[in-house]
Amino acid sequence: MTSLQARRRAACGLAGAFALALVLGGCSSPAPQAASVQFSLSFPAAAHQGPITGRAFLVISRTATPEPRLQAGSWVSDPFFGRDVDQLKPGAPVVIDGHAAGYPLASVRDIPAGDYYVQAVLNVYTQFHRADGHVIWAHMDEWEGQQFNRAPGNLYSTPKKIHLDPAQGYTFPLSLDQVIPAVQVPLDTEWVKHVKIQSKLLTAFWGHPMYLGATVLLPKGYDTHPAVTYPAVYVQGHFGLNPPFGFTTVERPESDAARARRESLGFESGYQFYQAWTSDRFPRMIAVTFQHPTPYFDDSYAVNSANDGPYGDAIMTELIPYLESHFRMLPQPYARVLTGGSTGGWESLALQLYHPKFFGGTWTLYPDPVDFRRYMLTNIYTDDNAFSPPNPGHLWFVAERNFRRESDGQPGNTVRQLSQLEDALGTHGRSGQQLEAWEAVYGPVGDDGYPKPVWDKKTGTIDHSVAQSMKDHGFDLRAYAASHWPEIGPDLVDKIQIRVGDMDNFYLNLAVYLFEDFLKTTTHPAAHGTVLYGRPMKGHGWQGQTNADLLREMAAHIKAHAPRGSRTAWVY
Repeated sequence: MTSLQARRRAACGLAGAFALALVLGGCSSPAPQAASVQFSLSFPAAAHQGPITGRAFLVISRTATPEPRLQAGSWVSDPFFGRDVDQLKPGAPVVIDGHAAGYPLASVRDIPAGDYYVQAVLNVYTQFHRADGHVIWAHMDEWEGQQFNRAPGNLYSTPKKIHLDPAQGYTFPLSLDQVIPAVQVPLDTEWVKHVKIQSKLLTAFWGHPMYLGATVLLPKGYDTHPAVTYPAVYVQGHFGLNPPFGFTTVERPESDAARARRESLGFESGYQFYQAWTSDRFPRMIAVTFQHPTPYFDDSYAVNSANDGPYGDAIMTELIPYLESHFRMLPQPYARVLTGGSTGGWESLALQLYHPKFFGGTWTLYPDPVDFRRYMLTNIYTDDNAFSPPNPGHLWFVAERNFRRESDGQPGNTVRQLSQLEDALGTHGRSGQQLEAWEAVYGPVGDDGYPKPVWDKKTGTIDHSVAQSMKDHGFDLRAYAASHWPEIGPDLVDKIQIRVGDMDNFYLNLAVYLFEDFLKTTTHPAAHGTVLYGRPMKGHGWQGQTNADLLREMAAHIKAHAPRGSRTAWVY
C-alpha cells in the first residue's frame, strides 16, 4: 500500500470526513487495471512470402461447424473483430484487442466468459494504380464474389477451442498458416456454358487485369437446329457461377420451410424450372447471367462509376458483343430483354433506362432503391441522420431506423447496426457490403481515392453533397427518368414492368411507390408500364409467378414487338 493510499484510508475512517474523502478521490482503493485481452495473429513465410497489406479478422463462435470464419460477415454474424495491416511481414504479429472494430459486439472485451472456437482470417489487398491518378489498396476479386472468408489467396488459421475470461485476461497466438484455394469454375455441360474475358476498358482504368464473365443457359435443340437464332434474356443479380433461374438437372432435397417460403414468393424449384425449360412447348430462348465483380463489391451494378470504372461500357461494348458473336443470339433490340431481383432489379431497370433503344423490355423484381427519397427508410436529400428519423419536439426519445424487417413487420437489424457491420469489415469503403457498394457505384471519389460515404458509419450524419452528386450523375432512377423522359420516353413505351412485395424486408417497395407515381404522370408518350405488388405480407423475393411463366410472358412480349416478317422459329 502506498503512503497516499494509507492517508486516504485514514481520512475515510474519521467521522465527518466525507467531504475530505471526496476531495481525495473516495474512500475505496482505485479500481484495478482491466486485464489484458488480446489475440496475436501472424503468418509464416510458407503461407505467403513477402509483406501483406490488407485486413486481419478474428472470429469467435460457440460452434465448430461450419468453421467460425464461415459464420462471419453478415448482419446475423457471429462476433468478429478487424484491424487493417500495412506491409505486415511474415512472422510479425498483428494484435486484435479491445480497440479493434467489432460486430455485433463493439469490442472483444465484451465476449462473456466461456468456451469458444476461434479462427483468424487475413484478407489480402492488391495495390491499384488507377487511370484517374489515385493509388489505392483493395481486395482483388478472384471469382469468389468479394467474400473475404472464401477468397482464394487469403490466409486463415486452424480453428481452436479455447476458454475466454475477460476478467482474468488472456493472450492467444494464432498462426494463419492455411491458404484458401482457387475457385473451381463448374464444368460446361450440354445446357450450360461459362465465359470469362479480360476487359480492355476495365484493365486500363484499374491498371490491373480485370475480367468479365457470363453463364449461358442454352435452349433445347440448340445444337440440332444450327440455323435458328434466339432471343436473349439477361438475368441480373449478385455474383454467382450457377445457371440462370436456378436451373439444375438434379432434384435436390428441400425442407418443408424452404419449400413453403419459395412457393409463397411465387417461383419454382431449379429442377422444376429445368423440366419446363426442356419441355416440348416451351419458348426457346438463351438466358444469361453476368459476372462483373469489382474491388469494392461482388457486382458493379452494370453502370459506369467514378469509383468502380467503366463497367457499363465494358458490358455493353465488350461482353454483350462477345456473347452475341459466340452464341446464336438475335442481335436486335426487340429480342434483348432484362430481368433480375434486388441488386439485379435495380440493374435491369437502369440498363433499360440508360439504353432504351438497345433493350426491348425489363421485368424488374424487388429492386434496390430506385428513388433516393426512399433510400430504404431514409431521404438522403433532406434527412440529417441515417440512424434516426426526424423527431422534432422530442428531447428525450430518439427512434432507431431499421434496414430490415420480417414480412409480418417484425423489426430486424437497424441502419446503425448495418453501419457498424461495414465499419468492422473494412475501412475506406472496403467492407464489400451493401451500403458501401452503393457508395462505390453511385458516389464521388474522396480526396484519398476511396468512395466518399453518404453518411458517417459511426454517427449516421448524412453528407448531402454526396447525395446530390448521386442524383446529379443519374443514379436516382426516378429522378433520371423524370428529367430525361422527353428523349428516352418514346423508346420505353410498354417496356417497364416492376414487381415487389408490399412488405419487402428491406423496405424497397417504398421507392417503387414513388417510381410508379412518376410512371402515371408520363405523357408524350405515356409509359404504359405496369407495377404489381405482392399482398398480403409478401417479402423480399416476391415475383408473383414462376420463372417459367415469367419467360413465357417475355416470349409473348418479344413476339408481339418483333418486326413484321421476322422469323420466330424459336417460338414453339
